[in-house]
Amino acid sequence: MTITMYGITTCDTIRKARVWLESHDVAYRFHDYRAEGIEAARLNGWVGKVGWEKLLNKGSTTFRELPEADRQGLDEKKAKALMLARPTMIKRPVLEVGDSILVGFKPDVYEGAVGGK
Repeated sequence: MTITMYGITTCDTIRKARVWLESHDVAYRFHDYRAEGIEAARLNGWVGKVGWEKLLNKGSTTFRELPEADRQGLDEKKAKALMLARPTMIKRPVLEVGDSILVGFKPDVYEGAVGGK
């Protein structure tokens, strides 16, 4: 099973999730949004699985710094355009486990999805 974690290296939640995966001997690949961005097709797939509302982090500094006009009238199209332009607005981490994805970090959810030692 291929596992990929998406996020940014400076995020505290990413650090916690990485420590959890490593302490449970779960192999994964890390994809840094700042260095690698995010593909539209991948984001569209995530939105299809969990919805844009779950992926868009309205509490992020990046989102809060947007002009008011950009934050108003959000719909799927506008939210996807914002996340593609500034992937740091995507909630972290996003963990791809095979064909499914997990958004955010909760140890019990990770345990059920990837197990570990």
